[in-house]
Amino acid sequence: MPETLAAEVHSLVFHNPENGYVIARVKSPSEPGYLTIVGCLGELVPGEALTLTGTFANHPKYGRQFAVTGFARSYPATENGVIRFLASALKGVGPKMAEKLVDRFGIEVLEHLDNEPEKLLAVKGVSKKKLKEMVQSWAGQREIKNLIVFLHEHAVPTTYATRIFRLYGAEAIARISANPYDLAYEIRGVGFKRADDMALKLGFAPDSLERLEAGLLFSLFTESERAGHVFVPRGVLLDKAAAILGPETAGRLDDALALLDEKKRVRLAQVRLPDTVSGDGPDAESIPGEKIQAVYLMHFYKWEREAAQRLLALAAHPSPVSAEKMAKALPEVERTLGLGLSQEQREAVAGACQNKVFIITGGPGTGKTTITKAVVRTLSQLGLKPRLAAPTGRAAKRLAEATGFTALTIHRLLGFSPDDGFDHNEGKKLKADALLIDEASMLDLQLFTAVLRALPLTCRLILVGDVNQLPSVGPGNVLGDLITSGSLPCAVLTHIFRQAQESSIVVNAHRINQGQFPIASPYEPPKADFFFIAQDDPEKVRDLVLETVCERIPQRYGLNPMRDVQVLAPMHKGEVGTQRLGGLIQDRLNPRSGPEMVRGHARFRVGDRVLMLRNNYEKEVFNGDLGWIMEMSVEDNALSVEFDGNLVVFEATELDDLSPAYAISVHKSQGSEYPAVVLPLVTQHFIMLQRNLIYTALTRARRLAVIIGSPKAMNIGLRATGAGKRFSWLSERVRAAFDEPRLM
Repeated sequence: MPETLAAEVHSLVFHNPENGYVIARVKSPSEPGYLTIVGCLGELVPGEALTLTGTFANHPKYGRQFAVTGFARSYPATENGVIRFLASALKGVGPKMAEKLVDRFGIEVLEHLDNEPEKLLAVKGVSKKKLKEMVQSWAGQREIKNLIVFLHEHAVPTTYATRIFRLYGAEAIARISANPYDLAYEIRGVGFKRADDMALKLGFAPDSLERLEAGLLFSLFTESERAGHVFVPRGVLLDKAAAILGPETAGRLDDALALLDEKKRVRLAQVRLPDTVSGDGPDAESIPGEKIQAVYLMHFYKWEREAAQRLLALAAHPSPVSAEKMAKALPEVERTLGLGLSQEQREAVAGACQNKVFIITGGPGTGKTTITKAVVRTLSQLGLKPRLAAPTGRAAKRLAEATGFTALTIHRLLGFSPDDGFDHNEGKKLKADALLIDEASMLDLQLFTAVLRALPLTCRLILVGDVNQLPSVGPGNVLGDLITSGSLPCAVLTHIFRQAQESSIVVNAHRINQGQFPIASPYEPPKADFFFIAQDDPEKVRDLVLETVCERIPQRYGLNPMRDVQVLAPMHKGEVGTQRLGGLIQDRLNPRSGPEMVRGHARFRVGDRVLMLRNNYEKEVFNGDLGWIMEMSVEDNALSVEFDGNLVVFEATELDDLSPAYAISVHKSQGSEYPAVVLPLVTQHFIMLQRNLIYTALTRARRLAVIIGSPKAMNIGLRATGAGKRFSWLSERVRAAFDEPRLM
């Protein structure tokens, strides 16, 4: 049960200015000696008086502590406390000046600071300039403390207090009270639901326009983030918003949407659904070819139009390479690389070098890597400077290994920083004669637009990828839309080379892509490279995954289960989701024998394989990078992770950037390859089962792929080809731009 106690701050042990978390020593009348308190209270100062709410707990190293869940500030009750408080809290006030102020005014000096600060000028040494500093310092202390208390009262985590105060300053409480939904728009981490809870407590009506506008925007964001849509049909959006806001709000949602359009926060546009959005797709009520009203977030609308316009400008700008030069360069490249290209491959290489924009797509075993290598060498042979990039660090590393040329992530190539955006942009072009992007199926609309902004019109753009894989995590389906437009030259590789035909992984990837059930490998271990183990019971699937990863594969194939075997799963939750499987595999392969750090459901131990979940440019580690925990310091509350030879330190507050990587989602595996992949498939995963998801998982395996699960689940996935379709009009905009630029 929560307890309440009065306390005076004695000393500050630790303060994190980013989230307001503190560790402090306090003196309380109800406790003997000094007590340690922990929690998000902002910056405390010695002498400050607090009323604390929370619970006592015993820390394994630091002993008895009071974990604060709520607090109220009050003035120090003693002259000694006021002196210590003034000397610690106010700029320009030291212990001697604090004593003078208290000698003159007693403990009422703080009330004078609040109401009649000019009275303090009567104290020797307090000039008008010093008084101004004191008043400003006191106001800042009071305002951020009041904000923290206000957030506590309205169930908003005080970890956001510093960011809110930086944004709004002294007006923070007034701004939040006027429209709490602004927090959801402007403070990362404060979502609609938290802002909505706060707004309703503050007395906002359930059908207030502020709430309806926020609910509509939240629904649009949700559809873009979770389903990757660039726009949402008006009817679908209104239904989704009403489901969140309550059916009684449905009658006013049209008015709220019109206001958002007036404010230019959304854009309403008439579009005709392309054939790629089928009846079993994201909107089962919509019919391909039907004209609908699309609702875009404004920036998505601008990116989609801009991408089409810039693509046309790039493709139309002349930068010729003659057929004669190609005919001379290509044979020399083949001799240098020791390659004998097929006619299909030669045409692809020539197309990539001679066209300003060119796409190369094909499944496993069709020679994309060989063509990529030949394209880069041929461009160099022609005297052009190629640059190579990929959406993720692991994909860039594979591209560099395959070609022998330096390859970077797109973000690093364009010089991205969280504060300033992309260094290379419309005003500062990238120095390159050609840019080749591998794993282009992972390009989302925003990143693709940033690439186009950075390219000089003289540059060539070559996109290489497998259009049948899962689309990008971010909104859009760039590679698929560009191919569907029919406006850009494209090499679609269909021939599976003889050597690749001997791989059951390759054969079954193509079977799955055609909706056919995979077939067993004709070989025995260790030559066999594909297995389907039928099992319907999720618990038995779970046990088989553990046995396969920890025992069967190491014994039969000699692979290291910690480094060579990757479990991929369609979902995070459930008996065979990434969280449950990952924890069980971790306990088998790396049982706890020392300190452990916990963040949510994740447990971190020395020796663990971990996955980076987002780009961190200061640490120079990126989304999708795999690392190993080398050291852990409970004292410093930090751990050290090795990424490709670089040791990177993460504090406890940064652990949200990491995840144990014993089992990861199929989406997180994009752009990566592993010696062995184990994929559980059960009917519990039905909401995520799609043909392109199974195909993507299988094509991540280099040497061995094992699917364990229900044949029924496999068949569900093979039939599901529409569930992953996305609402996007990029293909139509590109087609319109290339056919009739005036229409754009």
